[in-house]
Amino acid sequence: MDIHWLGHSCFKIKGKSATVIIDPFDPEFTGLKLSKDLAADVALSTHEHKDHNYTEAVTGDPLLVSGPGEYEKAGVTIVGIRTFHDNVKGSERGINTIYHIFMDGINIIHLGDLGHVLTEEQLSLIDQSDIVMIPVGGGPTIEGEDAVKVIAQLEPKIVIPMHYKEPGLKFDLGDVEPFLKEMAAENIEPQSKLSITKDKLPDTTTVVVLAKS
Repeated sequence: MDIHWLGHSCFKIKGKSATVIIDPFDPEFTGLKLSKDLAADVALSTHEHKDHNYTEAVTGDPLLVSGPGEYEKAGVTIVGIRTFHDNVKGSERGINTIYHIFMDGINIIHLGDLGHVLTEEQLSLIDQSDIVMIPVGGGPTIEGEDAVKVIAQLEPKIVIPMHYKEPGLKFDLGDVEPFLKEMAAENIEPQSKLSITKDKLPDTTTVVVLAKS
């Protein structure tokens, strides 16, 4: 499987039998350029904000998923888990959906705009995690310190930071560096993509920073 970061919280996951796009963003709203290569079998949106729900840009007649529930297409199984976009049970920013994506034998967790440390009930629904995509830039989501707490809860093999400051972004988010420092992962070189198989997952939690595709 190849995982590409398309900027902000948007990823393209290309597996053996299917391609998944997560949280495509509106370029006009964000100020960021969105890849034109958005053909996919499944398109996921974690919540109804313009920097996460631009699924009309995804081509190829995808299955569109935008909330909690169980879904399946082309050998990919998805469980959407209800969480909150803030730490006051959604009263400020509403609902956020975590997606547990199982494909090619790998458990991928995309946390969307998570605004809080996970509850025991939410953890029980996630079950197993190999790769976690986690917001680290603060603002409307968790910051680096809470991100580290969530990683300790999930115990993934690979952590990919997302939703942090990048050139051109129209709104203010924190840099990725404080999170990397918290994880003792400073000065790691960004990769153009993550190519991974189940048998190549590391034994201990490893941070991977992706360059925008």
